[in-house]
Amino acid sequence: MPLIRVDFYLLASDQPDARWLVACRLLEKAYAKGHKVYVLCNNKQDAELLDELLWTFKEDSFIPHNLQGEGPEPPPPIQIGYEREPRGFNDILLNLADYIPDFYSRFKRIMEIVNNVEADKELSRAHYRDYRAKGCELHTHHLELQ
Repeated sequence: MPLIRVDFYLLASDQPDARWLVACRLLEKAYAKGHKVYVLCNNKQDAELLDELLWTFKEDSFIPHNLQGEGPEPPPPIQIGYEREPRGFNDILLNLADYIPDFYSRFKRIMEIVNNVEADKELSRAHYRDYRAKGCELHTHHLELQ
């Protein structure tokens, strides 16, 4: 069985909005490459924020998505949820939650975005240690926003 790849995107910015913008960009790129992505948020408010941003972050971009439990069946390639395990998704998990979900191991790849804020970095270090202990293939990317 292949290793689960985990990519940590470390942002130079400490602005809260930077994380959401990078999430939109990563989702746009994943969709363009034909991936199906489940986005795990901490709560309904975060899920709704990302849902709205995906409609507005770029004028010329269309990323088919929905909130988990809403919209058509089968769901579009990007599904945004919280609290519940996704149905039918096992390609990429964009983990925007403060925890690693029990169902992480069903995915081929996991992405985590880390703002340049000490509390976020500390949480990310704990996730990194957990993924390493679980035998995942870890990668780190340093991003500068333009």
